Amino acid sequence: MNGRVAVVAIGGNSLIKDATHASVPDQYAAAHETAEHILSMLKAGWNVVVTHGNGPQVGFILRRSELAAHELHEVPLDVCGADSQGAIGYALQQNLYNAFRQAGLDRYVATVVCQTEVAATDPAFTHPSKPIGSFMDEEQARRRRQQGWDLIEDSDRGYRRVVASPMPLRIVELPVIRRLVESGMVVIAAGGGGIPVVATQTGELRGVAAVIDKDLASALLANALGADLLLISTAVERVALDFGTPDQRWVDRLTLSEAKRYLGEGRHFRSGSMAPKIQAVVNYLEHGGREALITSPESIERALAGETGTRISQD
Repeated sequence: MNGRVAVVAIGGNSLIKDATHASVPDQYAAAHETAEHILSMLKAGWNVVVTHGNGPQVGFILRRSELAAHELHEVPLDVCGADSQGAIGYALQQNLYNAFRQAGLDRYVATVVCQTEVAATDPAFTHPSKPIGSFMDEEQARRRRQQGWDLIEDSDRGYRRVVASPMPLRIVELPVIRRLVESGMVVIAAGGGGIPVVATQTGELRGVAAVIDKDLASALLANALGADLLLISTAVERVALDFGTPDQRWVDRLTLSEAKRYLGEGRHFRSGSMAPKIQAVVNYLEHGGREALITSPESIERALAGETGTRISQD
């Protein structure tokens, strides 16, 4: 690969500014902003692979499926993941294409609908914990349990489905992604962490009802590609220690050993937000990654210039 390679992980929430801007045109407009940041990286000499979250979008697909269940077949969770990869990839790649054209940049972009292999024996399947979909009443919950769903109860809002969140083991389409990057393509891949699949005894793949953390999958992809940088785009400009307490403090730099220590202490990073991102960075660096950067989408250019963001590197 010519030049430096960066895997840029953007959150599914990055495409939804707030509850009043969740429509498809709103998400397309947000993708336009993301495209401008990626364009700036290309101009700076980076080869870019874009990954993205899909939590809100999968939730929308599931809700539409539930509302239409009286008339149409429901959409399985793995297919929801595939649908969202295509739709989000389309919005990103069209905005990138237009940005390249306006900038006079001779680059092309492709979306790869990716499968991510997980272990059928992953303990997460025994203890599903990731809530998805809409809340339901007791009668709906009873019917869904008969269909094999795992549910949790929220005393105020009813029942909700939970599924496993297993560890990603392999990006199935890695050889395709690598060849595209080597040819100079900007690649959008491993959307939503990838469609979770397991291998049968004969080596064939089948989809499973699960969700994969997109940052952990992004780290896995970055290692497999030998990427020089894992850039995780999130809601904050920098990482904070003792987050949400009177002792909260922002940090510009961390080493791998510091990140592991702070993660292990348990009080600095919330499990549903920053903790998975720090764990992904730890995984990336422990498997040979060079450097990671966590910052907000609008701060990417300044963070790459060393003016903001939190850089995490080898000791």
